[in-house]
Parts: sequence; structure tokens; C-alpha cells
Amino acid sequence: METIKLWITRYMPWLKASKITIGITDIIEIIILSFLVYSILVWIKKTRAWTLLKGILSLGFFVALIYLFRMDTLTFLIGKGINLVFTAAIIIFQPELRRALEHLGEKEIFSALIPTGSSKEIIQRCSDRTVNEIIRATLEMAKVKTGALMVLEQNETLEEYERTGINIDAVVSSQLLINIFEHNTPLHDGAVIIKGDKILSATCYLPLSDSQLLGKELGTRHRAGVGISEVTDSLTIIVSEETGKISIARKGELRTGVNEEQLREQLLMVQNKLINPKMRLSGKIVRKKKGKKNEV
Repeated sequence: METIKLWITRYMPWLKASKITIGITDIIEIIILSFLVYSILVWIKKTRAWTLLKGILSLGFFVALIYLFRMDTLTFLIGKGINLVFTAAIIIFQPELRRALEHLGEKEIFSALIPTGSSKEIIQRCSDRTVNEIIRATLEMAKVKTGALMVLEQNETLEEYERTGINIDAVVSSQLLINIFEHNTPLHDGAVIIKGDKILSATCYLPLSDSQLLGKELGTRHRAGVGISEVTDSLTIIVSEETGKISIARKGELRTGVNEEQLREQLLMVQNKLINPKMRLSGKIVRKKKGKKNEV
């Protein structure tokens, strides 16, 4: 018991404070810290860090016992190696940390606080014809169970992945897309990258997702679709060769069993027509049609 009291006195002297006062600043600080801790835990659970965290907690328990029972040799070794552990953690979690920072940058906090003239006009990325051609090709390939992987570029460039494939530089058409993904053709294996109204390249290699939330029944095509959506803001359309089901990957999330209406909604968001920014609501685009408001 005396050992525990000495340990508390040595490492947590603030517990001996006889008088504790809590002000408004302290309450705000507690709220901010609670939000940060919650966000970090949610982020850890969605990544491979969850498995490693359980190992770290187990290791932390033994380290606490070492300090509690004053094992001087082990305490000295832990003190010398703590910096190495932090460095190793940064290296191991580099992809996840990068993804988290990119997600924070997408929130556009400063542009919301300080409005600029650049937000007055939003230029559409592709025509209605392109949207219809992609939908037609997707439905036709799903009907005959032709595997497909189409990546639509948005704000972030896909040049890095475009260079891994074969240059096409052709206007988007349903016939061309179906022909590219036709089984046993030279270009069917890999992803097609679409920018605006053009197919830039085919047979492109994409990064595979290591998310543990993806089911074991999903193959390489689906993991590649989610992988590219984790590192860029692109929209990926996936057609399963086994089931013929249509899936959509966006912002690291996979939506399976998509129908024609849902596919069109996502493509219209990517299309990004000229709209009034004041008509945006909770990240969704609200369009007026025949006196009613429809969400896209």
C-alpha cells in the first residue's frame, strides 16, 4: 500500500492538490479533449491500428507494473527506448495518418470562416451525355456479369495511376467501355480512369485497401476500388464478375447492391453542374424541379 502511495506521489502529484477549481476554460478543454479522444478511437477502430492498439495496451499494462514495483533495469531500458517506439509508430501508421490529415483538409474550415470569391461558381466536370453513357455501360455489363472497374476523377489528380495503364484519350461511350472490359480482351484487366468527358487510360493499377471492414467475399477488384477512394477524392464504379452486382466506392466506403437511380445520384454529384452554392445543404446538392426539391 505504501508503494502505491509513493508511486502516486511521485508520478501524479496533481492528485495531492487540496483544492480544485473548475472554470469555463477547463470545461471547454475537457470537451475538446473528449472529442479528440473519441475521434482518435473511431479512427483506430476503422483501421488496422485496432489490432495493434490491443497489443500496445497489453504492453502498457506490463510497463505500469514495472514502474509500480520499481524494476530499475527495465525502467531504464523503457526510458531509453520510448523515443524509438514513437518513431516506429509514425512509420507504421504513416498511410493512416496521411489519410486522416487529408480528411481534415477536405473539411475546408478556413474557407467556411473566410468566404472567398472562388466559391461563387462551380464548373461541371462532365456532360449529361457522359453520365448516361457510363450508366448504360454499367447496367449492360452488370446484366451479363462482366467485371468492370471505372474511376472518375474529381478535384485530386489521378496522373500517378494513369501512368500505370495504357493511354486511351477517347470520348466516353458505352460501347467503348463495354469493349474495354470484355473478357479475354487485352485491356479488360485493371481500371479505367475517366476525367470529364474522356477516358484517359485503361489497365491501370490501383492501391489495394487493407481495411478490415471489407468482407472476405470481396475480391481484388473491390479492394482496389476502395483503395483508390481512400487516397483520393475519386468515385469508383465496380461491377462484380461473380454476381453482376454494382458497387460504388467513395471516401473509403463501399456501397454494394447499387441500382440505376442510386448510381445516377452519385454520378450527378460528380458531374457538379453550375449551381447556386446557397442551395447546398449538409453536403448534398438540392435541385429544384417542378416546384419540388429533390436531393441528388
